[in-house]
Amino acid sequence: MKIAYFDCFSGISGDMCLGAVVDAGVPLEDIRKELAKLPLGGYDLSKKRVKRSGLSATKIDVVLSPVSRPSRASEARKWADIEGIIGDSLLPKDLKRKGRQIMKSLFQTEAKVHGTSLGKVHLHELGAVDCLVDVFGTLIALRLLGVEAIYSSPVNLGGGTVQTNHGVLPVPAPATAELLRRIPVYSSGIPFELTTPTGAALLKSLSTAFGDMPAFVPELIGTGAGNRNIEGTPNILRIWIGEKSDEEHAGRETITLIETNIDDMSPQVYEYVMARLFQKGALDVYTTQILMKKSRPAIKLSILCRRSERDELIRTVLQETTSIGVRYCEMSRAVLGRRYMQVVTKYGKVRIKVSGEGKDKKFMPEYEDCKKIAREKVVPLLRVIEEAINSAMRRAEEKRAL
Repeated sequence: MKIAYFDCFSGISGDMCLGAVVDAGVPLEDIRKELAKLPLGGYDLSKKRVKRSGLSATKIDVVLSPVSRPSRASEARKWADIEGIIGDSLLPKDLKRKGRQIMKSLFQTEAKVHGTSLGKVHLHELGAVDCLVDVFGTLIALRLLGVEAIYSSPVNLGGGTVQTNHGVLPVPAPATAELLRRIPVYSSGIPFELTTPTGAALLKSLSTAFGDMPAFVPELIGTGAGNRNIEGTPNILRIWIGEKSDEEHAGRETITLIETNIDDMSPQVYEYVMARLFQKGALDVYTTQILMKKSRPAIKLSILCRRSERDELIRTVLQETTSIGVRYCEMSRAVLGRRYMQVVTKYGKVRIKVSGEGKDKKFMPEYEDCKKIAREKVVPLLRVIEEAINSAMRRAEEKRAL
């Protein structure tokens, strides 16, 4: 698995993210080409090498074209405008979904801290073009790099105050603070805003877990520069990209558990609900029979997911079930590394999930493959599964013998 580790020792912002992924090796022209699928216009991207406290880094700036003002994007400040731009884009569906989620989280947070609604809030500090380009440019670059999971360090917030359209505000700004709830943060005492709302939104939506750097083999390192050159502290975001071993034994990660108790929904609906939750990115979905108050029989619906998919899965539960509320918490889990292989049995080809390492390897045939073969060959399903496991074990023994 290819992973990225965001080292936020000097905070994080949208332009720092974009600079870091370009510095890691993604050609700026490739990002431009994909960004052209967003109906924005009226801007260009500039790239330059800068030094921050003696260290070299890449600085990416979004430069507006004066002749193009006002444009659809530069005038856009409300959620309906941004949603329309994303909806009209020609980007891949999964990338549009992720970008929409990040942008909506910014609007929802701004609405909350200013005591207004999603439809009324305006983004003053976040220009539409800058924000959209930083968010989608980062997503595009991570996709081009083949990154499958993102981990992050605790986030340095900075300190002091920041000048905004609403006056002088404490650092972190209210929107940044709200976005970073339940995420490990700290301040090194530097009297500047190091983490912006856009950077916080990207980190919260993309990161699988926060903490020390996981064990992996780094291949690329990118450094993106912030606006300030702070004496004695390099104002950069560093991104490490590399391969996390499939053979990692009992790897530890942080996941989210979402639960709700339901006592008034037809059992027929659960199959559909579970399928929808898996489509939305759930790692696992399961039900448990329980007794509620007054001995009412009920079903506890449980969902395991990454932090980045939590909000969307909660919305799905509330939309697709009779539940009027859910509970959730973060928890750690230890998992064996896993990979897939394909074996050829006397009945046909079967994919095998391999977990563990050495003599402790476990082999689990892909159920759908086995079911398809059993139907086509008219043989018992259990016999197909047994044959697939035996073929995988023989292949493992032959490999060890070599």
